[in-house]
Amino acid sequence: MPPVNQDAPTRPLVADPAGRVAVMPRGGLPPPSRARRAPSAGELARRRFLIRWTKRLLPVLALGLLGIIVFWPELEGGDESRVSFRRTAQPRPEALRVINPRYQGVDDLGRPYTVTARLGQQPGAAEILDLELPRADILLSDGTWVFVRAETARYDKPAQRLDAKGEVEVYHDEGLALFTDAATVQIDTGVVSSERPVAVQGGFGTLTAERGFTVTEKGAVVNFHGPSHAVLEAAD
Repeated sequence: MPPVNQDAPTRPLVADPAGRVAVMPRGGLPPPSRARRAPSAGELARRRFLIRWTKRLLPVLALGLLGIIVFWPELEGGDESRVSFRRTAQPRPEALRVINPRYQGVDDLGRPYTVTARLGQQPGAAEILDLELPRADILLSDGTWVFVRAETARYDKPAQRLDAKGEVEVYHDEGLALFTDAATVQIDTGVVSSERPVAVQGGFGTLTAERGFTVTEKGAVVNFHGPSHAVLEAAD
């Protein structure tokens, strides 16, 4: 047996994967635990293909997910979480509404008048109102009065004009009553006119005219237009 040099450095023993005992190399690195090999050309091609298509599919999947989030309430038919985009109109101020309006004044000759209604609404123009169930009471210069009522009317306050419509009734304090479906009252002059068929009732009897009437001369003169038919009553 050869002599053993106890001063010589010894190298540690390691076991390989097969269970055999081997001496660690001088470089101090253990042998590899498994064998490694370079990928083949086909494997590299498959990896490149997978990476390229992954880059294309990810944006498409992201857009699809966003679309599902936005339109899912529509598909479910619910209204609570609905996302919608619509053009909104500019808000418009509501028309001025007045309950039981009352307008009093005097014309250029100092004659008083009163215009009332159940409801008044200003459509936009200043001092022009649409009236519901209007009433107009006009005192004439000779002391007589004219009363007008209708279903609706447009009152032009600066022009002192009342355009009445719908079952218009005109009364004169001397016992004259006129019934038509449209009439114009010029408050400052006391002139009442209409171009619609009219029925008249008074102390003289009854009268109908197909083309309207005109009340002038402070209510003293009433002209009827178009074919007319009168039924006169004999005085007692």
